[in-house]
Amino acid sequence: MRSLAKNELREALVEREPHDHKGVFGRVLIAAGSRDMAGAAILVARAALRSGAGLVTAAVPSGIQPIVAGQAPEALSVGLPENASGALRPEGVSRLRDLHKEAEYTVLAIGPGLSTHPETAEFVLLALSSLPLPAVVDADALNILASRKPQSVRLLMRGRKHPCVFTPHPGEMARCLALETKQVKRDRAGCAQRLARDWNGVALLKGRGSVISSGARTVVNPTGGPGLAKGGTGDVLTGLIAGLWAQMLASGRGGELDSRKRAVPDGLGNGFAGRGGGDLAFRAAALGAWLHGRAGELAEESRTPYAMTAQDVIEHLPGAFKELL
Repeated sequence: MRSLAKNELREALVEREPHDHKGVFGRVLIAAGSRDMAGAAILVARAALRSGAGLVTAAVPSGIQPIVAGQAPEALSVGLPENASGALRPEGVSRLRDLHKEAEYTVLAIGPGLSTHPETAEFVLLALSSLPLPAVVDADALNILASRKPQSVRLLMRGRKHPCVFTPHPGEMARCLALETKQVKRDRAGCAQRLARDWNGVALLKGRGSVISSGARTVVNPTGGPGLAKGGTGDVLTGLIAGLWAQMLASGRGGELDSRKRAVPDGLGNGFAGRGGGDLAFRAAALGAWLHGRAGELAEESRTPYAMTAQDVIEHLPGAFKELL
């Protein structure tokens, strides 16, 4: 298992051309947040915007829509039906399907701050089974999947026509694989590979030396430091990966390296190789992990690992991009 070289990561960035417009760089749809966790949706939206995505829409419980809209003014926002707890209800998926017909979103980011309320769990399962979009699956969406029977989750994921990137921390990975956290920490690469194969996608196991695996190919991310051990930094990673992936898919430029230089193997073992989905999912996850970690390092230098926050990681993403450019 090795780290990705900077030249490989640089090739994964979608170049800008003089006559490009915002539609070239994809549309990210975010399903996140609840009454007590509006900040999670805000962080995902801000990170997706900083990634370079053309358009970002935050679909959140209606009660927090004004808060999210005010804190991420460059993003669109949609208020969805909420229950008495201020969490999303399954009826909201119909609204998202209608919006997708109009807006033609590129990538879905789902999970941060949602809660695991039974109605929200139904929302997540329905969204993943019926929205025809590649998806970055994080936080409470992972916990909801982990609470289901393993076979039913495998059937759900293998029935999807679009790939997923799963971004668990060690505790979430343990729940997803029905293990103890200490077992995950002992075999980080093996657990990432297993989740990627079992759930038919790309797994990114967060933590020092984040591991990214397609099941067939596994790399370790070299960037990041202790300052990232803060609430909200995982939400930033979710939005960043979704935005990078949306640019690759919408522009049609994300897979050019594969056909020219074969830097990425043809077979990823997840059913999406050859259609661009699996290769680009892996590359977006690896690129996102590097940028996120490097922005964290820059935030540490500026703010110290004690005082930096997730918002500081977002503010230092331009510096991380500059190093690759």
